[in-house]
Amino acid sequence: MIIDGKAVAAQIRAELLERTARFFENTGRKPCLAVVLVEGDPASEIYVRNKLNGCREVGIRSLDVRLPCDVSEEEAITTVRQLAEDGEVDGILVQLPLPKGIDAQKILAEIPPEKDVDGFSAENIGALALGKEGTVACTPLGVMELLKRYRIETRGKRAVVVGRSNIVGKPMALLLLNADATVTVCHSRTADLKAECLNADILVAAVGKAKLITADMVKEGAVVIDVGMNRENGKLCGDVDFEAVEKKASYITPVPGGVGPMTVAMLLSNVCTAAEKRRK
Repeated sequence: MIIDGKAVAAQIRAELLERTARFFENTGRKPCLAVVLVEGDPASEIYVRNKLNGCREVGIRSLDVRLPCDVSEEEAITTVRQLAEDGEVDGILVQLPLPKGIDAQKILAEIPPEKDVDGFSAENIGALALGKEGTVACTPLGVMELLKRYRIETRGKRAVVVGRSNIVGKPMALLLLNADATVTVCHSRTADLKAECLNADILVAAVGKAKLITADMVKEGAVVIDVGMNRENGKLCGDVDFEAVEKKASYITPVPGGVGPMTVAMLLSNVCTAAEKRRK
């Protein structure tokens, strides 16, 4: 079965419309997301536009905060601090990557954990590692939501995550571990990637290498989640050789239309949750 991320994301957005309407009814204001963009990166411009459009669709107020491409680290820190202190702002997102000369970790550290809707702060990652409540990175959270809505069991299953980034791989492994899966994390130094992948009941590919996962690396009936987003011959493709692996997998996400739409949907969900928590 092909997992339809676009359809699930549409369901989530419909649910968020109801949540934001209730929030406005109770507070007289909309949940608010501030998006900080240092200008100059065309890809970042597209990502930010998608996020701002998503906010409008579900009734979230957005602040489009633009900084010039030659902004200093001190100026960027000051901007984020002002947003952190603004009582009307529920979530802050700093679009990465930042230009050379600006330490992204320093900037992100200025976002209070309760406004960190990307789930990148040390506090939120630490909460995830300890199995405590916190904000979770949007892409791995979207993967878990897909598994949940397709009623794919994780308890007792062998899960293999290919990729160990702080944004996807590590939080993905922790989420699966917290969901009672037995988890293996693979990476560029893994000795026998094929052997590890063949053990997986649930295989998550998140390395950014086109068609790395081939059919001979996937066991019959496995659930295959493709987080990769690559271009090959001008076309979008994932980390999984979809056409070949689809024949062996019980469930598989396509690229595009699988995990991608879930990332923005879960960001919007995180903003609503942050607003609701701050109101309590």
